[in-house]
Amino acid sequence: MNILVINGSPKGKYSTTLHTCLYLEKKFPEHRFSYLNAAQGIRSLEKDFSPALQKINEADLLLFSYPVYTFLVPCQLHRFIELMKESGVPFSGKVATQVSTSKHFYDITAHRFMQQNISDMDIHFLDGLSADMDDILTPEGQKQAVDWMKFVLWKMERKEFVSDIRLTGSYVPGRASVPGEPASKKEGKRAVVVADFREGDESLHAMVDRFVSVFPYEVDVIDIGKFPFGGGCLSCFNCATTGKCVYKDGFDSYLRDTINKHDAILYAFRIKDHSMGSRFKMYDDRQFCNGHRTVTEGTPFGYLVAGDYQCEDNLRLLLEARAQVGGNFLAGVATDGQGVDRDIDTLSSTIAYAMEGGYAPPRNFLGVGGMKIFRDLIYMMRGMMRADHKFFKSHGQYDFPQKKWKTSMMMYLVGWMMGNRKMKSKMGSKMNEGMIAPYKKVIDNA
Repeated sequence: MNILVINGSPKGKYSTTLHTCLYLEKKFPEHRFSYLNAAQGIRSLEKDFSPALQKINEADLLLFSYPVYTFLVPCQLHRFIELMKESGVPFSGKVATQVSTSKHFYDITAHRFMQQNISDMDIHFLDGLSADMDDILTPEGQKQAVDWMKFVLWKMERKEFVSDIRLTGSYVPGRASVPGEPASKKEGKRAVVVADFREGDESLHAMVDRFVSVFPYEVDVIDIGKFPFGGGCLSCFNCATTGKCVYKDGFDSYLRDTINKHDAILYAFRIKDHSMGSRFKMYDDRQFCNGHRTVTEGTPFGYLVAGDYQCEDNLRLLLEARAQVGGNFLAGVATDGQGVDRDIDTLSSTIAYAMEGGYAPPRNFLGVGGMKIFRDLIYMMRGMMRADHKFFKSHGQYDFPQKKWKTSMMMYLVGWMMGNRKMKSKMGSKMNEGMIAPYKKVIDNA
């Protein structure tokens, strides 16, 4: 069998994920592995995609290999997916799977994104392997990789593929109207709309125009298509120690000194390939110049989305998770379906309320779980990720449970009391009364 490894890492042969595939090649010598550096060679593939098409045509199994970047795949692999779709070549009947490495920070949204786009091209899909960055260095991780590959080959032989994801709904596009006279603007605060305008996208322009008109404060509109990006994130970690991006295009300064200085941040885009599109993904990836630091914490977020958003469950999860992890209140998502004017007006008033009152609800599981992964990662890598370590330390984000030794000792005492029958019978309901005593004190003092 000819297995084509589509390397989606911008680090090329230095990719950690790629080495999982190289290990599998050694363990399965009866199959032929070939490699395509899709991410590192994306510029040349944009000019001539035929070398990639030839390799894909010769393959029995497409194995997409990539590190997880900001909830999804790297922008370079995202662009490769776009080129596959734009090629017009039918891929129906092909089989594909995926291997990712990460610290399991939203690997689920990355894998689901790939499955959705593979299904779009009528390619049969098999469940992928989501590995830790260091798994291949351990006997257990090596065994898991080999067991997964055996499972994939077994499923291929039986032609038992994962059901295609076909998202359909009752989406009827609408068109936002722009009031003749814009609302008078209050002073003291300012919002920004970061947009990805594409040619002929009048609907998204109309949504942004209405928001700017009805929002009670001044709004800056930034089209990321006009920013001279030098390229996507290279995962070179130059910014990990210095905080400075290796690119000389000035994006890191522009992000910090222009976009993130606003009192509210909104994003405007048309859904493309079940996401915000590869250009917006480049914008997201390049924000890694701030590392894992929640530099916009407390800033309300909002979205203006053109397309059938209600059918994109993975994208909805992604947008909520982005806000949760960053400590941002997600004020709402306005879409260009029926009721578009009402959605935009509601988003406008909610963003203004959050700006004025500093509304910031607590994180839910999406944010708490994500930040715990970051906390442990940064602490372990603090010697290299110095800027992140300094930020986490100064902002009290090293909230390790072992630091709460008083609570731990108290739990030992409670556990001993509950395990002692005589003590438990004497206590009766006093145990419950003791547990709620601090809460009653808060109520009494309210």
